[in-house]
Amino acid sequence: MSAEGLLAVKAIAAAIAVLVGIGAGISTGLSTGKAVEAISRQPEASGKIISALSIGNGFAEATAIYGFLISILLLVLK
Repeated sequence: MSAEGLLAVKAIAAAIAVLVGIGAGISTGLSTGKAVEAISRQPEASGKIISALSIGNGFAEATAIYGFLISILLLVLK
């Protein structure tokens, strides 16, 4: 494979890896919306809801960071 072809494939793979961030953003938004609804229904359970939300959002954002790192590695490494 030529150098230009390899660079094109790496760029496409990096773009796909960055798309992971879209899924993380959607899941974070949906879970935050549901948490707000749950807190409005049961304000006394807000501590448990917020802690579960924080853990879930942390995992979602971790996948976005992994996708970003993979895309950087694909573009930088030969």
